[in-house]
Amino acid sequence: MNKETIERLRIRASQHFLDSIAVKQEAEKTLPELVARGVMAMAQCLQSGGKVMACGNGGSAADAQHFAAELIGRFERERQELAAIALTTDSSILTAVGNDYSYDEIFSKQVRGLGKEGDILLGISTSGNSKNVIKAIEAAKKMGIKVIAFTGNGGGKIASLLDQDDIHLCVPSSRTARIQETHLVLLHGLCDGVDHLMFD
Repeated sequence: MNKETIERLRIRASQHFLDSIAVKQEAEKTLPELVARGVMAMAQCLQSGGKVMACGNGGSAADAQHFAAELIGRFERERQELAAIALTTDSSILTAVGNDYSYDEIFSKQVRGLGKEGDILLGISTSGNSKNVIKAIEAAKKMGIKVIAFTGNGGGKIASLLDQDDIHLCVPSSRTARIQETHLVLLHGLCDGVDHLMFD
């Protein structure tokens, strides 16, 4: 591979770092207070015997699973297990509901079947328009389940579903990669805050 190609690719790679940093710096201006509210809501839920359910598609499904794993396992310290479930992992439920009903229902049916008042639904959608996440949020709100929504791109349709009791972590970007990277920082902020509030 010639030097010109290497240099061109190096510049492209460097730009990803710079763009990611810029989005995170912009997010830091507005989102930490909302993260703090999310931490308090999650701690109250968990201390009261509730659980956190998480859902999303694609990379957001991976984030939902990552988040649940860090509550059940650990984030950065040894502590008791915390109740969390990713609604993205049961292939039999996902394929049965998708086949018999609609892919749009794969999360909402689980919310209705597994959730209870006092739980929290963490819905992740980079566009804010994922139909199955929207339906899960609608189901949660009917059941008295608090919503923490992770979006970008202005919040999409999800923004219009939320009220003052919900928490909307909307990344100030329209690029999926940048939104996903910032969602991960926000998820880690929630995990760290819950550990601090509940165990320090």
